[in-house]
Amino acid sequence: MVSAALAGTSSTAIDIFSTEQLATLSPVLAERARIDLVETPNAVPTDRKSETRGMVVHSTSPATLANGAKAALVGGILLNQNLVFIDTINDLVYREASLPEGSKGTATLFLEDVRISTNVRLFEDRRALGTRVSAAVRATVLDEGRTWLDSAFVVNDWYISAYEPIVDSFGKRVGMLYVGFLETPFRQAKYTTLLTIVLAFLAVTAASVPIFLRWARAIFKPLERMSDTITRVRSGNMGARTELKAASDEIGRVALHLDGLLDQLQQRDRELRQWNEELNDRVAERTSELELANRQIEATTKQLIMSEKLAAIGEITAGVAHEINNPIAVIQGNLDVVRSVLGAKADEAKVEFRLIDEQIHRISQIVTKLLQFAKPEEYAGYVERHAPAEVISDCLPLVQHLLHKAEIKLTRDDRATRLVLMNRTELQQVAVNLIVNAIHAMPKGGILTIRTLNQEFEARPGVLMEITDTGFGMTPELIGKIFDPFFTTKRQEGTGLGLSISQRLIARQGGRISVQSKPGEGTTFSIWLPEAS
Repeated sequence: MVSAALAGTSSTAIDIFSTEQLATLSPVLAERARIDLVETPNAVPTDRKSETRGMVVHSTSPATLANGAKAALVGGILLNQNLVFIDTINDLVYREASLPEGSKGTATLFLEDVRISTNVRLFEDRRALGTRVSAAVRATVLDEGRTWLDSAFVVNDWYISAYEPIVDSFGKRVGMLYVGFLETPFRQAKYTTLLTIVLAFLAVTAASVPIFLRWARAIFKPLERMSDTITRVRSGNMGARTELKAASDEIGRVALHLDGLLDQLQQRDRELRQWNEELNDRVAERTSELELANRQIEATTKQLIMSEKLAAIGEITAGVAHEINNPIAVIQGNLDVVRSVLGAKADEAKVEFRLIDEQIHRISQIVTKLLQFAKPEEYAGYVERHAPAEVISDCLPLVQHLLHKAEIKLTRDDRATRLVLMNRTELQQVAVNLIVNAIHAMPKGGILTIRTLNQEFEARPGVLMEITDTGFGMTPELIGKIFDPFFTTKRQEGTGLGLSISQRLIARQGGRISVQSKPGEGTTFSIWLPEAS
């Protein structure tokens, strides 16, 4: 596997490591791999007292060092006494209620014929680690390489078993994977089922005898059929008939006349039902048309209300921006006059002047954002390349007081190496909005996790930003509405525009924003942006 990785090929396999190899990696691994052997009936005789080798599932992948040299990255998991691994396999194979009542599913991992990981019990509180498989199974699976599908004696009871050979990276059979369940409950269920079938057959046979005896009385046959036919018609079976082929006496002729009358009655009933169905279809069609018209009216009304709101906000935004821009221009102009009047003395207050310039620029940016919301097509903004992690670092001081106030722990995982092309202020706006929403979702404290990593979407390289909280989460119905304008769960504080604007800003850069949430488990917002070319 290492040679393949050095040649450029990734691979995954199971291999056996000696105790020296394990100790070289970690003395803890060597100690965990050691299992004392337990004398087992029907196993192949051996003089060994313990198993010190370790079965490891590991993967190799090609890598390149900074100096250009080729290398191999190797990682693996020791399977000896790995009870979580074998219990997971057992849970996957034997789902709940998949076995007969009283039976129990088991799974075992063998290194050659020694159980190194199993949920089979030697005693009530001790697993059968160190016990060995029977000689018959060993010969079939390890020596011949065939799969065992049969009953087998496992430790202390008979199980319906399946053994599959495990092959290492050199093609050598080095162990087995076993799954099975107790045979006794299964056999009892089989016998119970067979007994039930036999009893049911006897019951059906006993019930059929009177019917055959009744049919034997041919003289009463037409009367019985007419009586039965009338009873069925009264119960709603309009297709019931005596089904006599010919009339040999007066009673038979009466039975044939009854069939004729029932045919006419059924025809009239069929015509009435057909007319009723046509009427129902017409009523349903008209009802459907009315419902469609009502839905269209409701949708049109919602669109008109939304358009009116957006138009009003646009007008208000343009007016506010105009009123704010004038004082900003006056302040900036007078500040320049003050600098020119002070001349060289202006350097004594250089820091103060710089802070005033920054705040003026900040107000100007806020006004620009208002205009972008009102008329985004006219205010696209200036885009440049940014590292998402740096933008998030700039955002955190703005919300630090909220984090401390709610006693929220911040965790960051910045693994993204790519840059994105987006206006820095817009990206900060999106990040701050999502972080504030996460803080509001954890009023009693919690963990806020921010991750950035490289990720492809639809064969395009990009960067994924994830903001995860451990708050109260959202229902699927709520998730379907959160990106709608003016929708908010914070009636006293929110405007319902934050997520809608964030979605618009991300979509304008060719990205996407999505959310995953479960009530009581928290929420994760994911933002994907394409890599800057």
